[in-house]
Amino acid sequence: MICVLLVAGHGAVLEAQIKNDDTGLYRHLAGVPKAMLPGIGGKKILDFWWETVNLRQLFTEVYLVTNADKYKHYERWATANDFPVENIVNNGSTTLQDQLGAVADLVLAVRSRRLQDDIMVIAGDMLCADQNFDIGQVVRFFRSKPGELIIFYELEDGEESSSRGIVEVCPETHRITRFLEKPQEGETVSRLASVVFYCIQKDTLSYMSQFLELQQEAPQKTFGQFWEWLVNEKRMDVFGMKLPTGFQLIGQVGLSDYTKWLTHYSAKKQDCMAVAITCRSYARVGLMGNPSDGFNGKTIAMTISNFWAEVTLLESQTLALVPHPLNDPTEFGSLQDLFCISRKEGYLGGLRLLQATCKKFYQFCSKQGIALTKQNFTLKYDTNIPRQVGLAGSSAIVSATLKCLMKFYNITDADLPKPIRANFILSVETEELFITAGLQDRVVQVYEGLVYMDFSKHLMEQQGYGSYVSMDMKNLPTFWLAYLSDPSDSGRIHSNIRQRWLNGEDTVLEAIKSFAELTDQARTAIENQDWISLAQLMDQNLDLRRSIYTDDCLGPGNMMMIRLARQFGSAVKFPGSGGAVVGLCLDQAKLMEMRQAFQEAGCVFCLISPYSPSSSLMGVTTDSATASMTGTPQ
Repeated sequence: MICVLLVAGHGAVLEAQIKNDDTGLYRHLAGVPKAMLPGIGGKKILDFWWETVNLRQLFTEVYLVTNADKYKHYERWATANDFPVENIVNNGSTTLQDQLGAVADLVLAVRSRRLQDDIMVIAGDMLCADQNFDIGQVVRFFRSKPGELIIFYELEDGEESSSRGIVEVCPETHRITRFLEKPQEGETVSRLASVVFYCIQKDTLSYMSQFLELQQEAPQKTFGQFWEWLVNEKRMDVFGMKLPTGFQLIGQVGLSDYTKWLTHYSAKKQDCMAVAITCRSYARVGLMGNPSDGFNGKTIAMTISNFWAEVTLLESQTLALVPHPLNDPTEFGSLQDLFCISRKEGYLGGLRLLQATCKKFYQFCSKQGIALTKQNFTLKYDTNIPRQVGLAGSSAIVSATLKCLMKFYNITDADLPKPIRANFILSVETEELFITAGLQDRVVQVYEGLVYMDFSKHLMEQQGYGSYVSMDMKNLPTFWLAYLSDPSDSGRIHSNIRQRWLNGEDTVLEAIKSFAELTDQARTAIENQDWISLAQLMDQNLDLRRSIYTDDCLGPGNMMMIRLARQFGSAVKFPGSGGAVVGLCLDQAKLMEMRQAFQEAGCVFCLISPYSPSSSLMGVTTDSATASMTGTPQ
């Protein structure tokens, strides 16, 4: 592949304002080409781009197209920066009036240097908020698509779409469906702005000559006009890739705009480097319907603030994952100490969850056409979610890690909508770490709060996710939670239910159907604040589960907690995969007696504090959810 940097524009407005500036602060910039102006950190704008594309493993050659007026500046720059002077193309223009136009400049480079390869073309006088992105990711995405590639970014607040080339992009195929050069207000709702940063197949270069024959004036020979013609009229396959950063073409602005953007980008970079990103995700309890989430059923679950996983990300020189001193032990007091910890905690801590999430995140962004910056970071985590008791501790760590990565790389909900985010978290666990899991935990941890979930087969096949609705959490009754202090293997429910479901066993299929019916009834009971009915439905949910799992599958620890709860007349069920029970006891006197009984039996007992997404935690950054949520991407 060949890279061509375009720096042949005449910045008449900017040059005149620098020359006439009364403050004298910019006198030293008089006559300096736009691409030679200081960028972030004092480096020349062109220096950033040359560092970005000076990669022999990606580009066989890099060319620079400039004009006759500024040629000498670039010749001197080339000798100082190990850029081949013979690769500078002079278009002969000396004024704004006799400029060729950007498309004509590229065609000149192709013809004069007899270029016969795919080309990446970049405006070398373009100020970028962070040019430390992975350009190899751009090249790989281009090569994965059967067409041209346009880089775009999301307009920042205050930027007008009428001053940009705006693209409309199909989120599934990443195909540019429409290109609008400086659209009028109301012409499109898209805020995705194209910049002079493209990848063009060698077979498409001939279309540029065809385009130039249709244009009479240089102002019409812009890439915006070219893409508008190629996409809207010729219906060629053109794809889009997002860079989660901002851009400003210096040739389009005056002195005040240039200094404003420079200050804005510099401040953003300093802020990013100075502030640690900390995100939490919460444990969840399944109140109704589980374990049907993995079998096209329906469930209701709730996040609780009693237990959480917290991940902190801080920019650093290298990428580092910090082991947790308790959950990822590497030093032990003795062989007996190692034995006891390994027996109770197992061998796998949270570090693998951080690593798998990072790996899958990079893979996802590459596939979805999002070019990430090459910033490194240090990740560390903490959690108080008890292990092996079915409260979704693993997915909470993955969810919190994903929140941090999204914030760090400026990935928005539009890039990774909540329903897809839940699918992503599940894929980290099932595809990378081979953890058996369903969608319920991931959905409720992404949306947060009290969530009704419908995983019906037709929904999952039609849109790839279910229907998710957030429910009102006002005036909820007091739920309680108890779990085994030493669950070991007895805390997990073991069975062959999935295979029986896949085999179409009538008993299992009927149970899954009944779980869904109970969930719908529970949704009505919660909406009506009918807690007596909800308690009865929770008991029915447990009895239905026992009918297909049998008590032997449930284990002695789980059965002990069930019997204990029912002795005190409390509704009870499993909140997850075993090792804990969740209950609803409407008799407050018996609730206190039951608490003591559980504690005497060696269990941990606590009253549940529901976590609402509208609540805030001091010093902790969390995702906010709206009052009403569905599975439709926002």
